[in-house]
Amino acid sequence: MNLATCIQPSKTKLDTCVPFNFRVLGEQVLVVSDLGDWLFLAPEEFAAFIEGRTQPGETLHERLLDKNLLAADVDKKAVADRWQRQNKSLFHGPSLHTLALTGRSNQACRYSPTATVGMDRTDTDMSVAVAERAVDLAFQTTSPTIALALGGSEPLANWEVLQHAVEYARQKNALAGKGLSLSMQSNLALLDDEKLGYLVDRRVQIGTRLDGPADLHDALNPWHDGSAHAATVAWVQKIHQRYADLGLDAELYRVPVTVTLTRPSLGRVGEIVAQLATVGCRFALLQPVDTFGLPPQVAAELGVSMDAFLIAYREAIEAMIALNRTGTRIAERHAGTMLAKLLGETDPSDLGLRSPGTSCIGQLAYGSDGRVFSSEEGRLCDVAGDPMFEVGTVASSYQSLVSGGGTRAFVMAGLQEGQPDCVNCAYKPLCGQQVEGNYKTQGSIHGRMRDSDWCKQQKSLFDLWTRKLSDANEAERALLRRWAEHQSLEHFMLQREAL
Repeated sequence: MNLATCIQPSKTKLDTCVPFNFRVLGEQVLVVSDLGDWLFLAPEEFAAFIEGRTQPGETLHERLLDKNLLAADVDKKAVADRWQRQNKSLFHGPSLHTLALTGRSNQACRYSPTATVGMDRTDTDMSVAVAERAVDLAFQTTSPTIALALGGSEPLANWEVLQHAVEYARQKNALAGKGLSLSMQSNLALLDDEKLGYLVDRRVQIGTRLDGPADLHDALNPWHDGSAHAATVAWVQKIHQRYADLGLDAELYRVPVTVTLTRPSLGRVGEIVAQLATVGCRFALLQPVDTFGLPPQVAAELGVSMDAFLIAYREAIEAMIALNRTGTRIAERHAGTMLAKLLGETDPSDLGLRSPGTSCIGQLAYGSDGRVFSSEEGRLCDVAGDPMFEVGTVASSYQSLVSGGGTRAFVMAGLQEGQPDCVNCAYKPLCGQQVEGNYKTQGSIHGRMRDSDWCKQQKSLFDLWTRKLSDANEAERALLRRWAEHQSLEHFMLQREAL
C-alpha cells in the first residue's frame, strides 16, 4: 500500500490527535498512541484522522474516541493516572533477585553455558554467608514485593544453602512484611519426596524445562542416570498432585514450563505442544536457543534463525489455540504478556518489555562467588567469559548497585526514546529494551534495532497479536482474553501474617 497517495501534508491537523506512531500492515494502518491504545484504520480513515475531518456521531469518530486517540476529548487526569500505573516499576527498586546457588549440574544440558561443571565441583557452590548477604541486599529494595528466584545450573545440588536461603528470607520478611515470593527453576531429577514436601510446605514455586518428547528432550539433556525426560515428567505429575491435595485450583496451580526451541525442534512443534498438554502444562514459555558462549560446533548444530523460530512459534500458537477449542487449557506466557498489554486491562510489567530496561533497576542477580550482576542474563554473560555486566559484590552497598556508573549506562541504553529505530516505532509504548541481549548479539549495549533479532521478534509477535485480536470473533477474543488474564498465585505470595 502506498500511504503517500492518501495523505496531503498541507491538510494535516496533528493537534487534533493524541501523540501516536503508526505502522502499515497489509492494506491497513495500525495507529498506536503513546499510552498503548491502538486501532486499525483503512488508508482513507487514517487520512481523515490526521486531517481532523471526523465528526461526533460518525462511526470513525466514535472508534477513535473509544481508543482515546482524539486530543480534544482526552481526560488528562485519567491519562496521568494511567501512565503512573503503567510505569509503576519506575517508582521503586528491583523486585526480582536471582541467586545462582551452584555451577554444578547432574545433567549436561547441551544448550546451557551454565552446566559446565560436574557434581563433584562443590567449589562452585554458593556459601551460606554469600546467600545471607544476597538476601540482605534484596530486602533493601524499595519495592513492595520481592521475587527471590533460586537458580544456578541445578539449585537442588546445593540443597542445604537453598534451604537456608528460604528460611532466612522468610525470617527477614516476618519483619519487613513485603509481598515475598520464592521460586526455583530445576530439572527436578535430584528431587525426592522429602525435598518436595519441604518446597511445597514453604510455598516455593517450582518451575522446570521440557524440550519435547522423550527422544528430543533426552538428546538435549543427557543424563547418565537414566532418562531426563522420564524424571521430569514424573516429578511434574507429583507436584501437580501435591497442589491438588492442598485444595489449590488445578487449572491455575501448575508447574510453569520453559521450552527452548533448537534446530532439532523444527518440524516437531506439534509434538512438543502435544507433550506439554499430556503432562498437564497450562503455562509454557517458548524461547529460541541462545547460542552465546556455546562452542561453535554446538551453536551451528542447535542454533535457529529468527525467521525459523518465528515460523515454529506461530505453529505452536495455532496448536495451542486448537487445544483450547477442544477444552484443553494451555497458554504461551510471552503471548499472555503481549495480549495483556494490547488489551490494556492490566499491565503485566513484564521484565523483558519495559523502557527503560530492567538491568539493575528491575532485577539483580547474585553469583555463587558473591559477585552481583545487572540481571540473570548479565550473569550468564560472565559464565560465558565476559564480565561486562558485573556491577559489584554482595559486600557492596545497595545504593552503589542500583545507582552506580554501570547501572546508569545500562538504564540510558535501555530507553526506547534513545533508540533511533524505537522512538518512531508503533510498538514503542508496548515494547522494551534488553541491553544484555543487545550486547550478546550485536556487541553494544545500545544495539542497532534495525538489524536486531530481538526487535524482529517483538515486531513480528506484536503484528501477530494485533491482527488476531482485530480479526477475532467473540469466542476467539474470549480465548485470547483468558490468556491475557493476570492470575495472581496468592498461595505463593508470603505476607507477614502467612509466616
